[in-house]
Amino acid sequence: MAYVQVSAEYLAHKGPEVIGKELQELLSELGPVSTNTVSRIDLAADFSTPVVMDSWHRSAWVTRATEIHSYAKDQNFTGWTVGMGGVIGCRLYDKVQEIINTGKSWVMNQWIPKGWKPGESVWRLEFEFKRDFLKARRLRSLDEVLANLNGLWTYATTEWLRLTIPCDGDKTRTRWPTHSLWIALASVDWESRDSVLLDKCSNASNPTELRLITVVLGALTSYMAMHGIDNRAEAIDGLVSKLYEHYSTIASKDGLSFEEYLRRRIDAKVRNFNTGLVAPGLVDNLKQDFHDQEADKYRKASRGQ
Repeated sequence: MAYVQVSAEYLAHKGPEVIGKELQELLSELGPVSTNTVSRIDLAADFSTPVVMDSWHRSAWVTRATEIHSYAKDQNFTGWTVGMGGVIGCRLYDKVQEIINTGKSWVMNQWIPKGWKPGESVWRLEFEFKRDFLKARRLRSLDEVLANLNGLWTYATTEWLRLTIPCDGDKTRTRWPTHSLWIALASVDWESRDSVLLDKCSNASNPTELRLITVVLGALTSYMAMHGIDNRAEAIDGLVSKLYEHYSTIASKDGLSFEEYLRRRIDAKVRNFNTGLVAPGLVDNLKQDFHDQEADKYRKASRGQ
């Protein structure tokens, strides 16, 4: 019925959910409105860092893309692009310089409440997901896309692209350690419902176990790298503890306990996957694991360990 492009400024002002409803009401005046379809999404995070953005060689980018480009203006480095032109692309660029060139000063109004001061540098990491990519992951409507922002970001920053620290003695680039800057950026939480994208070739409604294992391994190795942990059991215990703490906080914002929040998430997955709950004691076990870990920490502290 209609193809609509919404400006970034208006999206930042009202948010995609409100704008989606406005468009639905506007178009309904012209005739029956079918389900909306998202043709493209640009998911971006703005940040400040002392890291010099051209301090690494392009070989540090480990990616499924084939094209990597760097840019400069007046001898000043302005950013990187990876895989642009494909179904997914990445830009890492000097946002302040871009604002100077385009005059989009409204963006700065979003930074000031976060503590930004004029004169400080700001970089933007942005991933562009096109329609073919979204369709392959069964993300069609605006609601489906917004429910999978964490999944999109995780896929882009862990499977499709990584900034690494090259190791001269190791020719297998996939084993190179992830740069600390990238670990921080990959951990951005979009607070969306789902964090796992469905595979294109899967005929089932649920993700494969291999897909889930891949996501868990990525989270575990990132956690171990961030905290310098070599012991697998210690890392798993620590990660589970952080998971409980983080989502207990999110649940409390909705007036829920962690158990109620987890049950809601499980029920949603059961409906999506058309399965029964195969682990009815999961909530109690996870909660008990957390309390056991806290008790163990207290015992060690009381012994001066």
